[in-house]
Amino acid sequence: MSVQPWGHPQQRIVYQADPQSAQHLRSIRDRVQGICRQHVNQRVRIETMDGHVHVGRIVSCQGGMMHLAVPRHGGQRAFGAPFWGPSPSDEMILTLVLYELLVIALLS
Repeated sequence: MSVQPWGHPQQRIVYQADPQSAQHLRSIRDRVQGICRQHVNQRVRIETMDGHVHVGRIVSCQGGMMHLAVPRHGGQRAFGAPFWGPSPSDEMILTLVLYELLVIALLS
């Protein structure tokens, strides 16, 4: 690796999005982020571009990411959960990239 005089390694760009594609991705990200923020704490079903489906509760949406609280697998962890609803320890946070989402459906 060669070093330039100011101490930064030289870089060789292997991919750079064209400006039109970058603007389109920013537009999608901003639109989906606005939708997510309107539905924080609501239960949703998410489908990704890769066909993965997640059901959970939107916790937050920022920086191009959605944080989704999903149930932990392996049963309930807190006494009384069937009567009082799931405790926070019964959930884990899944981070999803906004521009990879195809469907966000609200669940009642």
